[in-house]
Amino acid sequence: MQYRVFPRTNWRVSEIGYGTWGMAGWTGSDDAESLQAMERALALGCNFFDTAFAYGSGHSERLLGRLLRGWRGEHVYVATKIPPKNGRFPGRADDPLADVFPAGHIREMTAKSLENLGLDCVDLQQLHVWSDAWAGDERWQRAVDDLKREGLIRAFGISLNRWEPTSATKALRTGLVDSVQVVYNVFDQNPEDELFPLCRELNVAVIARVPFDEGGLTGALAKDATFPEGDWRTTYFKPENLRATLDRVERLKAEVPEDMTLPELALRFILEHPAVTTTIPGMRKVSHVEASLAASDGRRLPPALLDELRKHRWERTRAR
Repeated sequence: MQYRVFPRTNWRVSEIGYGTWGMAGWTGSDDAESLQAMERALALGCNFFDTAFAYGSGHSERLLGRLLRGWRGEHVYVATKIPPKNGRFPGRADDPLADVFPAGHIREMTAKSLENLGLDCVDLQQLHVWSDAWAGDERWQRAVDDLKREGLIRAFGISLNRWEPTSATKALRTGLVDSVQVVYNVFDQNPEDELFPLCRELNVAVIARVPFDEGGLTGALAKDATFPEGDWRTTYFKPENLRATLDRVERLKAEVPEDMTLPELALRFILEHPAVTTTIPGMRKVSHVEASLAASDGRRLPPALLDELRKHRWERTRAR
């Protein structure tokens, strides 16, 4: 496992972390299997785990808490997220901050997450949605400062709306944001334009989420794929998006080297960017963990291959 420095904190975090949404927000999850997968990740050197209260109303946090109680190794860095009080995803500029992240809600949800995780302090607390319309509001700023000052959180971040990588520019310039979490993968390359240069300028960590485009870049989806009722993927992979995704995946497969899989190539593409601190694939099985973490070996992609991958950029603007 290769490690990178989490800016401002000097944490040494695994460049491939662990996303836990699939353990609580997707059908087909099994708690025992999830715990085995997370245990294997720890054994292989993964030390950054990202969760959220919204993942099963704290279920994912509680699972991670069970894992941490049995861990006797080096420090595991935990990131979680505060859900919007009004329950609206993504964040909208016309929603008043008082309806989304009032100070009392920020404190209350942090306390609930700490209880779920079995921790006295969480390494990284994040807002799960964002609009820069709220950037200048001192109420969220004071709430974050209070959490840090009281030792309840060590760092603070924002999770950006899907396909809106420039939606926190003003917030980043307040100096209060230590990290941003953004969709970044072979298809979604927009963060490279403005967000990544700004993060490097301001010394802000980048957590690259959705590295496999919700499963599209694993190569495992079929044109007749269906998902059980209530599974989030039913809204993401509507027929028109599923067809467009699979067409692009087929073209991308022509770029995969003979000694590499498509998911491995997807992860290595992300790790090539120097602004990325860590990426957090969802992994529910031990086999997923072993395959994903194996991509962190320091091996670089040939420049010519990287140039070809940049041609697979897909401009998508509708937030989901």
